[in-house]
Amino acid sequence: MTVEEIYKLGIKMGIDADPRGKKGVERHLARQKKILSELPKNKKQDFDRENLTNPYADSRILIGDKKAQVKKVMAGIDFETGEVVLADRLNEKGEGIDLMIAHHPAGGALSSLHEVMDLQVDLMAQYGVPINVAEGMLAGRIDQVRRQLGPINHYRSVDAARLLSINYMCLHTVWDNMGWYFMKNKFEAREFDTVGDVMDELRKVPEYAQAIKFKAGPSLFVGSEKNRAGKVVVSEFTGGTEGAKEIYERLSHAGVGTIISMHTSEENRDQAKKHHINMVIAGHMASDSIGANLFLDELEKKGVKVVPTAGLVRVSHNKTSKK
Repeated sequence: MTVEEIYKLGIKMGIDADPRGKKGVERHLARQKKILSELPKNKKQDFDRENLTNPYADSRILIGDKKAQVKKVMAGIDFETGEVVLADRLNEKGEGIDLMIAHHPAGGALSSLHEVMDLQVDLMAQYGVPINVAEGMLAGRIDQVRRQLGPINHYRSVDAARLLSINYMCLHTVWDNMGWYFMKNKFEAREFDTVGDVMDELRKVPEYAQAIKFKAGPSLFVGSEKNRAGKVVVSEFTGGTEGAKEIYERLSHAGVGTIISMHTSEENRDQAKKHHINMVIAGHMASDSIGANLFLDELEKKGVKVVPTAGLVRVSHNKTSKK
């Protein structure tokens, strides 16, 4: 496979698992086309035309040769300059790393992270929050994230990869969508009696089973394992980063009893507690690893070898065995 073929496979798999569905993604891309058409002529040159075909501004080929052949990838959750140097050192030893694939974004994909958060509006609507209410609540949070991203040194790892001539991409919402879809089918398609039953089912997911051994497995942040689970939703697995704290009251009114989340802030935890929602924190690295593993399994089917690192809890869902 080439770098570009791997990238396009990622975008396709992200769309296939998108909470908005294919029609929702098409509407999003149509809005991007409209935005471009309405821009003044002097601003059109600054528009990222990748947005017309890729609905995930946080998933990009960051640097390198799109046509380069890839036989082996180094994949992980967080890549910084150290991981780039690691790939270079591995290549010195003959490992033959042709491409680095990170989950969390860097470069322009990081500075654009807030642009994918609109996905949360549609997700909240699925869980019973009126879409206009969800949109209004998330607007301030999206702008807050945009401001917070401003001071970050976005291009450190990208510059390192450029200097060392290493192909480098990130697949953020792509993998998060895939993880969300996997978890949705496992936890939202059935009823659970208690929160403890939810926790027991989480322990059966191979990424979490392995994370437990690393002392980083699922944890109950709000509620008790003896509590009734009520309606269980996987509402905080995709959409860039955590959403607005005000959404928990609305989710409670919509009948949500238990939220499964990757991670949360103390402020959001307090709101979940205030509105009597059980909150299960599945674990950040392990949760991110689910979508990563599903994608990497596909690469392996196509003959691409995978070198896992940087927090990736690598298990194969093809073989249902740990690697």
